[in-house]
Amino acid sequence: MSDLPRGRFLNRQSPPHVLTLTLLAGLSALSMNIFLPSLPRMTEYFQTDYQIMQLSVAVYLGVNAVMQILVGPISDKIGRRPVILWGVALFLLATLGCIYAPNAALFLMFRMMQAVVVVAMVLSRAVIRDMVPQDQAASMIGYVTMGMTVVPMIGPAIGGFLDESFGWQANFWMLFGAGTLILALTYADLGETGSQSGLSLGRQFREYPELLTSPRFWGYSLASGLSSGAFFAYLGGAPFVATELFGMPPSQMGLYFGAPALGYFFGNFLSGRYSSRFGVNRMVNWGCWVNAFGVSLSMLLFLMGQGSAEVFFGLMTFVGIGNGMSIPNATAGALSVRPHLAGTASGLSGAIMIGGGAGLSALAGALLTPEGGAYPLLWIMLLTSIGGVVAIQLVIRRETHLGL
Repeated sequence: MSDLPRGRFLNRQSPPHVLTLTLLAGLSALSMNIFLPSLPRMTEYFQTDYQIMQLSVAVYLGVNAVMQILVGPISDKIGRRPVILWGVALFLLATLGCIYAPNAALFLMFRMMQAVVVVAMVLSRAVIRDMVPQDQAASMIGYVTMGMTVVPMIGPAIGGFLDESFGWQANFWMLFGAGTLILALTYADLGETGSQSGLSLGRQFREYPELLTSPRFWGYSLASGLSSGAFFAYLGGAPFVATELFGMPPSQMGLYFGAPALGYFFGNFLSGRYSSRFGVNRMVNWGCWVNAFGVSLSMLLFLMGQGSAEVFFGLMTFVGIGNGMSIPNATAGALSVRPHLAGTASGLSGAIMIGGGAGLSALAGALLTPEGGAYPLLWIMLLTSIGGVVAIQLVIRRETHLGL
């Protein structure tokens, strides 16, 4: 990592330290999954149905997607730093709302508001693209995401322990404490890296067609979105599979649930190590194939009657590895289609990925039944992972045809 740019730590006049960017992205990831082992207990607490509480994943992802559309142009207009600081501060207020919500409806409302923390993830990537060129950006995003994945890797395990020891609210108190510390660190360390566009906000949004008419932008965004779609479907369906199909308590589910994050850590290491050498297209292609392989093998073993918790969660590591290779590189590719719109591209490509993920998460939760077992979830994951392979193949063919 010696070739990565380094800011002066805790100096607002220089680019941020890699640690700051990693923790910002990690906070966004932690808020997505730390409470998932608590869903059964939260269902009892609010005296509602599991499908209602499972919406805490889908509505979060849905608002997350909308926020990403807004965040990019706003940050291109006024800068990365103020948008990140305000986003984390609003996240803290929403987290307190989740803790003290008296019913499921208000909890879901504050859960939707928590999605504002997506500014930390989206703009940490845009900051990187501000600092370095495409292939190096893919490497740096890979290293940042590799560090970030330690958080969701251990998040569900910690969440399960906190739930059993102190109740489901303890997960959100942990989010509040971590968010407070990261807000202070970001205020002290994050220097502005974006150059203000000088365009009005309306003009910023009118720049979207420049991206939306680019086949390469769509190819990279769909490759990232469809590849990660397998993971988002997993987020929506795996808690049901773990509790209803395999009878796991929260603490055990938390340990098993981190399997994709373990693979994601390794996949991002490969991105950080090899993206500059092999280029983003090869890395996305290989990652999409690894993703599809893991889901296909899991489906095959279940069809052969060999399905188990160890098979289901263990093979999810391949989904993580594939996503760790494809997402950083596809993101760097999408941001580099129009470098002067890096913030807008980061938000729009992220919205495509997370918006699709919200739909897939809700679909998985709706289709799963005790009678159907894990098959509806595995079919959704298989079809989306194959779609990712197709998307990046189209990008590669187009670039070969155009001689890029």
